[in-house]
Amino acid sequence: MRLPAILALTASILSAETTYPMKFHKAPRPLAKNAVVEDWPRFFGPRDNCTTKERPLLQKFPETGLPKVFELTRGESYSSPIIVDGKLLHFHAIDSKETLDCHHAETGKRLWTFQYPFKYRDRYGFSNGPRSSPVVHQNRIYLIGVTAKLHCLDLKTGNMIWKRDLMEEFKIPQYFFGYGPNPMIHEKTLILNVGGKEKKTSGTCVAGLNLEDGKTVWTHEDVWGASYASPIMTKIHDRDVALVLAAGESRPAHGGLLALDPKSGKLLSRFPWRADIYESVLASTPLSVNENQIFISDCYQIGGTLLEFSKDFSIEPLWKRRFFGMHMMTPQKIGNHLYGFAGRNIPDTQLKCINLKSGEILIEEDMRWKEGQRVTGLFRGSFLQTDNRTFSLGEDGSFVELKMKPEKIEIIQKTRLFFAKDSWTPPVLSNGLLYVVQNVNGFDGSSARLICYDFRGVEK
Repeated sequence: MRLPAILALTASILSAETTYPMKFHKAPRPLAKNAVVEDWPRFFGPRDNCTTKERPLLQKFPETGLPKVFELTRGESYSSPIIVDGKLLHFHAIDSKETLDCHHAETGKRLWTFQYPFKYRDRYGFSNGPRSSPVVHQNRIYLIGVTAKLHCLDLKTGNMIWKRDLMEEFKIPQYFFGYGPNPMIHEKTLILNVGGKEKKTSGTCVAGLNLEDGKTVWTHEDVWGASYASPIMTKIHDRDVALVLAAGESRPAHGGLLALDPKSGKLLSRFPWRADIYESVLASTPLSVNENQIFISDCYQIGGTLLEFSKDFSIEPLWKRRFFGMHMMTPQKIGNHLYGFAGRNIPDTQLKCINLKSGEILIEEDMRWKEGQRVTGLFRGSFLQTDNRTFSLGEDGSFVELKMKPEKIEIIQKTRLFFAKDSWTPPVLSNGLLYVVQNVNGFDGSSARLICYDFRGVEK
């Protein structure tokens, strides 16, 4: 490489570091000798339900707030932090480039950066950055942006292994908010809710790609498009099943749950479940709650339903509840009950408890309080569950510990992380460190950022 090119590259790196700096606060306490830790390799964590086995954790929130380890300035994004092998992956948009930064997960030091140019403007005025989160599997990163550009990268170096432009190949529309669903992995196959429209009314709805080279292994064609919910893998009647909530932009609106064989893409069953409203989406990930039973929901009109699969994969709704529909966050299963933030928007959102067997809604709590002159709360919050403790990140940056029982839901303790809207990205926990993202500038003038907190506990 010639000297001018080297100087230009150096200047570019320095400019990026200066414009998007890392601020280090204080090293975390050492892990307890009996600590149980886990990686967080994909959007909803190692079990796809926002749960982890990490312990011990911080017992009492300090009055001065959770202790910060470091913070990173954040571009436009709703993507979740991913932590694997001591590396933190931060996917966001900077200067018309979708950017994956790899940092040391405990110090915040940048290890490498991968970027590519893109063009996207959200027609509803939301973030112009990525919605999907990286997925890490066997030292490879699978990354898909808001315009459905898919890259496979080496985790150690950030070097590209292969890429595909899915929007161009499958004629994926922009949809309401760009491309959003997360990739899913089964054995040697990367499964994607593509939402293609190669034909006038249909196209490749779901595709399976070879992990090694990205080549297409199988496709499932359907009129349903790509939703904003994450596909998951589960067992139904002792068989591996890929569950995909599919729902694009269409008139009339249609969509629902697809159950597919992850090896062949064969359709096992199909269950329509979407509001009859043009501007509606499905964004709450399906949840496997009991043997052969799956919960799905829509917040716009029809609510939630518990589905039971028979041996021939026909589906029977055990109950339907109009007012137990989640907008984004998947509910948490505790015992024989589901707890979730039901409702479409802030004014009508409540934290609710429902009996899984009967479908009876037992609790409806607003979860709001005053801080000075401002009314705040959890609103469309997100969950983090670990070691019999449940935490929640509120939509405007509050962080609480909850005690959730079918008789009563109460806040045990709470703290303020920041004051900013659109805090829709769930909190992440790995190696005793809590990672939270502030997606937009705060009401106090703070910039969008990713913050790492010391959440480590001590041995009892």
